[in-house]
Amino acid sequence: MPAPPDLEVRRTVLAAGVLEYRLRRSPRSRSLRVTIDPRHGVVVSVPLATRRGWAHPEREVEKFLADREPWVRRHLARLDARRATITARGGIADGAEFRYLGEMHRLRIVLAPPGTRRSSVARHGADERDELHILVAARDRRAPVEVLRSWLRDRAASAVERAVAQHASAMRVEPGRITLRDTRSRWGSASRKGTLSFSWRLVLAPPAALDTVVIHELAHLRVFGHGSRFWALVAAERPDHVEWRRWLRAHSHELHAALDDPSNGGATN
Repeated sequence: MPAPPDLEVRRTVLAAGVLEYRLRRSPRSRSLRVTIDPRHGVVVSVPLATRRGWAHPEREVEKFLADREPWVRRHLARLDARRATITARGGIADGAEFRYLGEMHRLRIVLAPPGTRRSSVARHGADERDELHILVAARDRRAPVEVLRSWLRDRAASAVERAVAQHASAMRVEPGRITLRDTRSRWGSASRKGTLSFSWRLVLAPPAALDTVVIHELAHLRVFGHGSRFWALVAAERPDHVEWRRWLRAHSHELHAALDDPSNGGATN
C-alpha cells in the first residue's frame, strides 16, 4: 500500500535484517516516537525539520530502532498474524466471515427478487452462526461492499443515538449534534459546543464497547481532560469501561480493515 504524502518510506539494516519504516514529520512532535500502525507498519514520528537538531534525524532514528528491535519485530509479527486471520475470513464474498455487533456472521451474497430496485442487507439466524444476506438488485450498480457499508452506517447511527439518549440524562449532559465518521485515530470525540462524533465502525464491536465510547464522550461534556474526576464519571456509568476500551485496542486493526479487499492488498473504502 502506498504511503500517504506525510509518510516518507525509509529502510534501515538492523541485526535481524532490513526494516522498512515510515518517517512522519509532525508539528506536534517534541521528540522521536515509534508506533506500529495497522496499515503502514512501523511509523517513526519526529519534529519538523525546521526545529533545531531535527533537519536530518536518520542517525537518531536508526539508533532508536536498533535499541528497540526486539519490541518492533514482536509487534510486527503480531500485526502480520492479525492480517492473516482477516485475510482467511474471505473479505466481502459469499461464504466469508464478518464481525457485526461483536459476533462473527456468515456473509451470503444472493440475487434480490426480480423487480427489486435497490440492493439491501438482512440479518438471519442460522444453526451454525447468524448470517448477513446482501441482496443484490440487478438494477443497482453498487458493489456488495458498498451496500454492506451503507447498511452498517445506518445501524451505527441508530445504535449511537440510542446510547446517547440512554445515558445523557443520567450523566446530566445535553449533547448537541451527533455525526458519524470513519476516523482511524479515535473512536469518538466531543467538542466544547456539545457536538459528538463517532466512528461508524463501532457497530462492528460488541454493543458494550460502543456504549463505553458513547459514555466516554458524554463525560467530556462535563469534564474536558482525563483526570480522576473524568474517569470517576465514566466508571459510575460503566464500571467495566476498562475491559471494553482494552477490547477496542486489541481489535482496532480488525475493525478498520473489515471492509478491505484481501485479494487486492488494500482498502475498498
